[in-house]
Amino acid sequence: MKLDSAGLEILSREECLDLLSSSPIGRIVFTDRALPAVQPVNFCLFEGNVVIRTMAGSKLAAAARNAVVAFEVDDFDAEMRWGWSVTAVGHARAVSEPEETARLSRLPLSPWAPGDRDHFIVMAPEQISGRRIRPPEPAETAAATSRRDGTPE
Repeated sequence: MKLDSAGLEILSREECLDLLSSSPIGRIVFTDRALPAVQPVNFCLFEGNVVIRTMAGSKLAAAARNAVVAFEVDDFDAEMRWGWSVTAVGHARAVSEPEETARLSRLPLSPWAPGDRDHFIVMAPEQISGRRIRPPEPAETAAATSRRDGTPE
């Protein structure tokens, strides 16, 4: 297991893609009027690409067209002190071909937000990275507890 300087597990590209495909909600980071913007979206991973379904005239649809965006997905358990985060960066494109739109319409990607969402954005991850923190081992937890309550280890 490879660790970064903070002691977090560095995930492989394959692990990152597996984790991306395990979550229905992520955050897309794009530029809106020269400022960074983040929007939660439901998505699916299809043929290695992040696919988002949105409204054709939405701010996201306009901003993500042929732009470099970041996409982030995570999961954590604060009580158990474990979690992971995956970030992908790549070019987003609006889907305009009717055949591709029809194919993407068949994906298990039902919009959560109300309104007609028949526009697709596809982002091909060019860079992908992830980190994971696991719960402490029982021995580590016992040692930390004994140090806090003053009992010898």
